[in-house]
Amino acid sequence: MNSKMHGTPSLLDSWVQENNELVNKRKQQDGRDPLSHDQGRLRCCSAEFNKLLSKVQGIPPLADYAQLELSVAYNTCVYSLALSKFLEAEVLLTQTVERAPQGPGPDPVHSDPPGFWRAALKSRGDAALDSCIRRLLCLQWAVWLATCKLESIQELQEELSSLSETLQDEVWNERKSPKIPLLVLDPRRLGELMQICTVITQGAERLSEGQSSQALSALQRALSLAAPKALLAYVHFISGSCLAHMGHPQMALQCYRKALETDLRCVCALYQSMLIYRNLGNTQAEIQALRLLHSTLLLPPATVSVLSETHPLSPASLLCSQALNSLLSVPSDLTVLHSLAYRCILHGRVSEGVEHYLVLLGALHSKDHHFMQAENQPLPRLPELYLEAGAALLMAQRAADCITLCDDTISMTLELLPERLVLEGPEESFEAEAGAVCVPRLSSERDQVAMLLWTGTAYLLQGHCHTHLKDWKQAVTHYTRCVNLLVKVCFKKKVKGVQPQMLCTDTVAQQGTSRFTLQRLKGLSLAGRGISFIQTNQLREALRDLQHSLQAFPECVGAGLWCGETLWRTGRRQEAAACWEKTWSFTTQSSPESLPIYLQEPQTGPLLNPSELRQRVEGFGHT
Repeated sequence: MNSKMHGTPSLLDSWVQENNELVNKRKQQDGRDPLSHDQGRLRCCSAEFNKLLSKVQGIPPLADYAQLELSVAYNTCVYSLALSKFLEAEVLLTQTVERAPQGPGPDPVHSDPPGFWRAALKSRGDAALDSCIRRLLCLQWAVWLATCKLESIQELQEELSSLSETLQDEVWNERKSPKIPLLVLDPRRLGELMQICTVITQGAERLSEGQSSQALSALQRALSLAAPKALLAYVHFISGSCLAHMGHPQMALQCYRKALETDLRCVCALYQSMLIYRNLGNTQAEIQALRLLHSTLLLPPATVSVLSETHPLSPASLLCSQALNSLLSVPSDLTVLHSLAYRCILHGRVSEGVEHYLVLLGALHSKDHHFMQAENQPLPRLPELYLEAGAALLMAQRAADCITLCDDTISMTLELLPERLVLEGPEESFEAEAGAVCVPRLSSERDQVAMLLWTGTAYLLQGHCHTHLKDWKQAVTHYTRCVNLLVKVCFKKKVKGVQPQMLCTDTVAQQGTSRFTLQRLKGLSLAGRGISFIQTNQLREALRDLQHSLQAFPECVGAGLWCGETLWRTGRRQEAAACWEKTWSFTTQSSPESLPIYLQEPQTGPLLNPSELRQRVEGFGHT
């Protein structure tokens, strides 16, 4: 192309017209369907602007063409950012600024990007070109933010802080001239978006580094910025998180409340509010927050875009730092539903908890279960959920439904049980005996322990159900099945050559959660069988099981009370009184919340009257 063609006004006009037609076409499409910014449409727009930019940059850089080239490059980069092609956008921005009249040259950018842009911002004496350079800097700002290069933003903080205000005036004045190339994204909106997104990201980063007070100050100043409600809600939310880390839970709750008032879909504020209520022991508020969080997570996507006026670039593409994503993370709707069900049962709202469990199990059967393993806070595995739901059904006196769920659990686990299970000390290093499974070495071995625990617990719950139904023979059968499973478990000491021993109480505390759970399961099953024997007047068998139960699980209230009752009935009244007195000394201790609900002592079945027992003891003491 010769120099005469370079100066042909019609060529410049045709490229300006082509650019403006592309921009107007995009705006018309958004007007018809403002929410449809799928990847296909974005790629199409990106290709069209790239094609036009190739034409414009196919000639040597000329002053007359500079404003057009910078404007087309701006539009092209917007779509590169929308498609998350950040490296491509950054290269294009650098090359475009280098081609601009009186540009900073190619060398500085490789070693000092902020220095490159500081040189690019030096005035060329042409207001239009200076304005175009500032717009491109705003896109470079977006690239840095999207790629979490916060150091570059901080180094250029002074220049960036005044950028938005300057762009507001420039864009307004330029729109008076119809000859100016149109822009696909209003730089004023982009500047405002960059300000608020930067404050949010920096706030999350400072909070993660323990600089809560510094983060809080910047966040509070950002509340005066022009920004979409969803982003202002994030500002309130992160402010609340800073206050929570500073030890001010009530002030944090106020900020979370403001976040929800600003944007009802700010689910992270709901989630963190729930955690604070839990820590404060406010059960009613905690459960209410869980219920609201679950219903909010089930809502369909918003019908109005968060940033409809700044399409196609969305805040989500800019707010991607690891610290921020961690702060904004919320469990899935099913995880929240499980927590809601569990907390309801734990705090005595049994009928409500049962309904939530049934909804949860129904939802799991209609979805792919694999997601549970990938979640930040995964659900328990399906057999464990069945057992939790079964225990809740039993608490609601729905014994038949509990039995059905336990049957399903047994069918899932029975064939996977090990022939023998050897629990070895943590410092032991010996070969496992043939046919034995040593735990906890590998995940598959831990699974073997889990299978035994789940199957045994299913039998335990079924035993509880039959005691509730006063079917003592079936109760004994199911408790015995649980006991027989636990007979497969041996404890192997650390010293070589010592034969495996049955689990004993004094070693449980140092052997971990699995051993504690096995001991508790053993104690509960023996207690249940002993109580059932009492109902059929088999006192000898009952006393044997109840005493063994207390050896495995000394804090078992039911075993202690009924052991005393058995001793009383057999004439050993002094021993009975001592047994009751010992049991009453720990009846006020509540089970830890970390204990599964299916391993808590049953509240159904035959019960003893505490006042009557105390009268017996008092009467015995006066004789």
